[in-house]
Amino acid sequence: GDSWGIFTFLCAALCNLPALPALNCTEELGAGQSIQKTYDLTRYLEHQLRTLAGTYLNYLGPPFNEPDFNPPRLARAERVPSATVDLDLWRGLTDNARLAANYRAYSRLLCYLRALDGQAGTAELRHRLGHFCSSLQGLVLSIAGVMSSLGYPLPVGPAGTPAPPGTPVAPNDFLKKMDDFWLLKELQTWLWRSAKDFNRLKKKVPPAVVTLRLEARGF
Repeated sequence: GDSWGIFTFLCAALCNLPALPALNCTEELGAGQSIQKTYDLTRYLEHQLRTLAGTYLNYLGPPFNEPDFNPPRLARAERVPSATVDLDLWRGLTDNARLAANYRAYSRLLCYLRALDGQAGTAELRHRLGHFCSSLQGLVLSIAGVMSSLGYPLPVGPAGTPAPPGTPVAPNDFLKKMDDFWLLKELQTWLWRSAKDFNRLKKKVPPAVVTLRLEARGF
């Protein structure tokens, strides 16, 4: 009847129409999201380090695991990147300079932590150190991603340069433990300051933008 004829006509018309443009929703993964990811990872590492430090300091024994133990930093500990920089001076640096300093410091700290992993005396401690090293490696890569997204070059030189060959080994067990103590202490301060750095930086950079893109197909 007439209804069947109308249905046939509509089907033929639709089949001969050109394909309609496809509407795609894509998210630009820009600097804002990269900074947020790095900030989140820094806070996670802060939490992870509290557990690791407690376990490791108990492994070192007294006086290193005593809450009020606060020894002076020895000259031999200066090879570990120090976070004790004047706060106003640090904030006065450019974003690029602060990011580069973070990248260098964590690359070097990672080398020392991997050395601790090889010397740990218990399976549990080796497991914790190995997991933390993997997370810290992720932070180094994440900082590199932030620098790239902002158009900053990575610092020149290999990441994670180990201690110079001429660096003397600790002459006794106590000084070796002191080195380990300062490594954890400096790492704690770096993470605390980095979290503040990335929190400020993410407020400067707009969040990821959602864009709509029309793609014409079938023509």
